[in-house]
Amino acid sequence: MIRRPPRSTLFPYTTLFRSFGSHATEAGFPAHGFARSQCWEMVQVQQLSDGRTTLSLRLLQDANTRLLWPHDAELVLLVNVGECLQMDLLTRNTGSEAFTVTQALHTYFAVSDVREVSVRGLEDVAYIDKVADGARDVQSGPVTFSAEMDRIYLDQGGECVIDDPGLQRRIFIRREGSRSTVVWNPWAEKSVAMADMGEGAYRGMLCVEATNAAEDAVRVEPGGEHRLQVSYRLMAW
Repeated sequence: MIRRPPRSTLFPYTTLFRSFGSHATEAGFPAHGFARSQCWEMVQVQQLSDGRTTLSLRLLQDANTRLLWPHDAELVLLVNVGECLQMDLLTRNTGSEAFTVTQALHTYFAVSDVREVSVRGLEDVAYIDKVADGARDVQSGPVTFSAEMDRIYLDQGGECVIDDPGLQRRIFIRREGSRSTVVWNPWAEKSVAMADMGEGAYRGMLCVEATNAAEDAVRVEPGGEHRLQVSYRLMAW
């Protein structure tokens, strides 16, 4: 269902800062935060009686991550694999001061040909167009693809559906704890310059990401927790 990027699809990237993408004030900080390139500790693996497998992972932090994220926090990823794939990203504030995060569960979906694929569920939703220098617009009809796309759809917490006629299937994406959705495809010119893609690879992939981005940043109070949950389900036509 999900195409594997250079870092495993089952691992999120999470921007533990105020801005999705590049840091708003620190140009030298890594894009999309530090958690996506850190090691995660396997805490527990369980085989359930109904055939599902559950995994619990925890982000490992050290002196280097403290330079980037000087807050007392714990980041846990719960993965449930069965007829559908469910992931829960838990951000816990273990300190005495509130902090604000933006975050994303970054997924590369394998598609037959992105030029023939559409995404439903974002109709009439306002979005930030990062390809157009952050211009804002409103989606008209299903999302279709004919050029590079990098958009943050705002204030939309419902289900999205990827329609893929070439593979005769739909991918249903359901989210909780997320009010924004990122849709991304680098297209031909940019993908050629990406070491993990190469010429023509953009046609076989699509990102539809459950996020808390832009004005959808999340404030976590001391002792509090935010749960970003997403599930993916396939249905054949």
